[in-house]
Amino acid sequence: MPSPLSREDVAHLASLARISLNDAELDRLGAELPAILDHVAAVQGVVDAAGEDTRPMSHPIPVTNVFRVDEVREGLTPEAALAGAPESEEQRFLVPKILGEE
Repeated sequence: MPSPLSREDVAHLASLARISLNDAELDRLGAELPAILDHVAAVQGVVDAAGEDTRPMSHPIPVTNVFRVDEVREGLTPEAALAGAPESEEQRFLVPKILGEE
């Protein structure tokens, strides 16, 4: 088990990250951060062992873009958009007032 970081070290890291921590959080994170750093080092070791011929990837299997091509096309006219509206006025939906007069 890695040794915990001092409260001052955790406070310094928190200030760099602009995070405000209370005393209990400083103590708890002092014990947890070394384990987190060990995990990061383990992942970095795998990255280093993979070599330069291994391409980085975001997913373990190939993913293709599922979005459609962005094409300019004709939109609704104001008349078509308002065709199903119960009431309209000046090319806008007309809705009942829900707030009092101001």
